[in-house]
Amino acid sequence: MSHTSFNRAYILGVSFISALGGYLFGFDFAVISGALPFLQKQFGLDAYWEGFATGVLALGAIIGCMIGGAVSDKYGRRKGLLLAAAIFGVSSLAMAFAPGRDLFIGARFVAGIGVGLASMLSPMYIAEISPAHLRGRMVAINQLTIVLGILITNIVNYSLRNNGDDAWRWMFGLGCIPSFLFFAGALWLPESPRWLVSAGFKDKAVKVFEKIGGVEFAQESLATISKSLNGNDKHITPSIFNKAVFPAVIVGIGLAMFQQLCGINVVFNYTPKIFESIGVAQDGQLLQTVFIGGVNLVFTLLAMMLIDKLGRKPLMLLGAGGLAILYIVVVRMLAAGSVNVSWFLLSSIGVYAMSLAPVTWVLISEVFPNKVRGKATSIAVIALWAAYFVLVFTFPILFDRLKDGTFYIYSTICFLGLVFIWTKVKETKGKTLEELEGIVVAH
Repeated sequence: MSHTSFNRAYILGVSFISALGGYLFGFDFAVISGALPFLQKQFGLDAYWEGFATGVLALGAIIGCMIGGAVSDKYGRRKGLLLAAAIFGVSSLAMAFAPGRDLFIGARFVAGIGVGLASMLSPMYIAEISPAHLRGRMVAINQLTIVLGILITNIVNYSLRNNGDDAWRWMFGLGCIPSFLFFAGALWLPESPRWLVSAGFKDKAVKVFEKIGGVEFAQESLATISKSLNGNDKHITPSIFNKAVFPAVIVGIGLAMFQQLCGINVVFNYTPKIFESIGVAQDGQLLQTVFIGGVNLVFTLLAMMLIDKLGRKPLMLLGAGGLAILYIVVVRMLAAGSVNVSWFLLSSIGVYAMSLAPVTWVLISEVFPNKVRGKATSIAVIALWAAYFVLVFTFPILFDRLKDGTFYIYSTICFLGLVFIWTKVKETKGKTLEELEGIVVAH
């Protein structure tokens, strides 16, 4: 379809609006880092409650993914995004006004439901609406907005650090502003054309495809999607346990879990705790979160330039191998109490931001056949959030006992992830979602 003239401005606009779910994902993910020192004083959190208050977001996200799979398959991707936006707004205010620990944790759990919906639906929606040669960059926009959410939230947290013991309430409450913008934008979005075809609304799907790439692109897309859903692979039933589909589901789950268990998110969520262990004051701790957000943004932009050129697999291998080595250096620097550990933590963030962070979401949005994409994506992202909960819940406990040695565990996981990617992941760049079925589905 290289002869087709695509409406890049329209594709970009649709992708950015749907990716606002990623911004709110980044907000809820990052806001806890700056707020934890205040929450510890407010609610007297020990290591257990510190880990649970951070990780409960993931438990909500698991519920969100379960809801998201059912909602997106039955009612469409767009309505799922609207639901996520509404949950984000309500939960932001609920956290801000929470009078006690338990109500705060309950509100953060509800926020997690919105995060789960957005983390599943935003990249899937973008993948389903983007032409093959642009899909990697467009889906990576979702990671870019996650990163922007993290960076802006870290800057706001830092600016509020001297606003008294209730500064954390402002940190959470300000989330209602991007929530409203996301909801308003999602009202404008078209429904996913691939969902429209699967639901029997072919005329509406054609109109969306014509806006994206013209009449010829619309007819070609409709023909290949219809073939995929109806006649191309009749042995593929809409079940993730079908023997032709299950290997792809296992790869998706494995990548999702590895993206979290690789350990980098403890740096995002527990920056103050890590730097406190080597004697850095609270102002310095919060300033480090801003540096981390900046590096995260720069290397995410680099990933967007590379992902459709180098491909998915080389970047994933770089991420796994690079982190495995860098963590060993981090252990030695923390053991020596050196503030220079900051440079190696920032390097780790950079390696992750240009590889595992964006590419995992792209692969999850690509590797599943049309018939099971909603269910399979839901399961993969549930696995991702379950792994995130395990990671952030266990870190304060492990760090209290093992200190710097905790990062040896993450280094080992990264070496195992390197082997998994090398042996199990296939390259997906430049192919339509329907062409990929012939590559990732076992026949």
